[in-house]
Amino acid sequence: MSTRETYTVEIAGLTRHLPLFEVAPDVRIAVFNMLGDTYVVKAAAAVLSERLKDEKADVLVTAEAKSMPLVYEMSALMGIPYVVLRKTYKPYMGEAISAETLSITTGKPQTLYLDEKDRVLVNGRSVIIVDDVFSTGSTLNGMRAVVKTAKGMIVKEAAVFTEGEKDWSTVVALGNLPVFLE
Repeated sequence: MSTRETYTVEIAGLTRHLPLFEVAPDVRIAVFNMLGDTYVVKAAAAVLSERLKDEKADVLVTAEAKSMPLVYEMSALMGIPYVVLRKTYKPYMGEAISAETLSITTGKPQTLYLDEKDRVLVNGRSVIIVDDVFSTGSTLNGMRAVVKTAKGMIVKEAAVFTEGEKDWSTVVALGNLPVFLE
């Protein structure tokens, strides 16, 4: 097994060592993957929920898949439902709303879909958009487009981490990850 360089972070009082991966020539990022890390999910959800407690929100919205346990736990703590924007359309989703994104971790265009059954949870409602990491803003912009098309009103955006030098001052986040240029 190879020894991969890591970047050490603190997440809501917990220390984790994030592996560094090249996502473009001479560009590396610290990959944060909370799937399977119950302690990080619970700790991050508790801190984000506390920071968002004064927001008048009706629903949380996230994109499939790494942030799903986070938004589930936040939903339970905040007492409001959550909606997951799917990355694959299934026939049972009916007249879904969609928007295209380009994720830094996949490097390929993806489409986000709001299931027909979930439109009622977003339409005319106050929404907090939640993700694990906001990086390039592409997935965030896709989520914004879907919520807007569904006639939802975004009251806040939250993530465990933001990434890079972009102005993330309006986002509720637990930290910022650097982009490593070589």
